[in-house]
Amino acid sequence: MTKKKPHDKEPQLKNEALDTQVEQAEVDIADDQLALAVAQRDEYLQMAQRVQADFDNFRRRNRNVASESFDDGARAFIKTLLPVVDNLERALQEPREGDGLYAGVQLVHRQLMDVLSQRGITTISRKGEAFDPTLEDAVAQGTAEDGEPGTVCDVVLKGYKMGETVLRHAMVRVVPG
Repeated sequence: MTKKKPHDKEPQLKNEALDTQVEQAEVDIADDQLALAVAQRDEYLQMAQRVQADFDNFRRRNRNVASESFDDGARAFIKTLLPVVDNLERALQEPREGDGLYAGVQLVHRQLMDVLSQRGITTISRKGEAFDPTLEDAVAQGTAEDGEPGTVCDVVLKGYKMGETVLRHAMVRVVPG
């Protein structure tokens, strides 16, 4: 057996100090890696949240566009039906009792108006009310005997609205004034 000399403790102390430094460096590296991993996690989480929000906005926009497109198509189709309604009303202007054809036209007109009403179509017919250029087109002037100045005295052609959208302005005669 060899005897240990007092200066042999120095390398052991140096090794322990070195081991402590290595352990501290490993802890520092682990802390740095953990901090980097946490930063990346937060970045990825924020990115995922932004992508989710963008997708939700995209879905909402598409839903709105689809709804508006459907309503635009419905309005366009209903506009094409309005002359049919006008012609049915012209056919019904002279009532004829006991005429089967007249009764049939009456039935068709009533059904068509019910369908339009279910779709939210309302008639613009404001006889006796103040002229409103957002709802009516003045196509002729009435006389002073027809009412107060600036009011609608006769509806030449009915107008129609779908919700707040005017499909066709009413054509009216207005008392001048």
